[in-house]
Formats: sequence, C-alpha cells, structure tokens
Amino acid sequence: MPTIVSVDGFAVMIMPNDHRPAHVHVFRGSGRARITIVDETERPHIMEIIGLSNRDAAKALGIVIDHQTKLSAAWGEIHG
Repeated sequence: MPTIVSVDGFAVMIMPNDHRPAHVHVFRGSGRARITIVDETERPHIMEIIGLSNRDAAKALGIVIDHQTKLSAAWGEIHG
C-alpha cells in the first residue's frame, strides 16, 4: 500500500487491489478515513471514519482536497 502524500502525521495511501469508487485511505495514529477522489468538477467526500476525531477527519479531508490532482493521477496509475 504505497503512501502517496504524507502531511502533519497523516499518511494518504491507495491500496493496489482496491475497488471503485476511486478513493484513498488516510491514516493518523490508530485512526483512519476513506475519502473519495474525483475530478476537478466534484469535491471529495468522506466515505468512512474509524477512530479519528472530527477535527482530524476534517484535516484529512482538507489534505485530500489539497492534493486531489496528484491522488487522482496516482489512482489512475495504480488501477488503470
């Protein structure tokens, strides 16, 4: 599971054998979130939160929004 982005203790990863819709897994400590990645016409949204505070979940979403282009490209490289 390659880490695509690492910011402020958050690791954003894409699992190689994952399913659609396109999404990333964001980890911080023992918590995690699954967040969609879409094109520039849509905003990513949180699919699932496990063990993250609301503040950390919002930070995770912000990281994905800030790196959406890079994450979408990585999803395409990994999943075709």
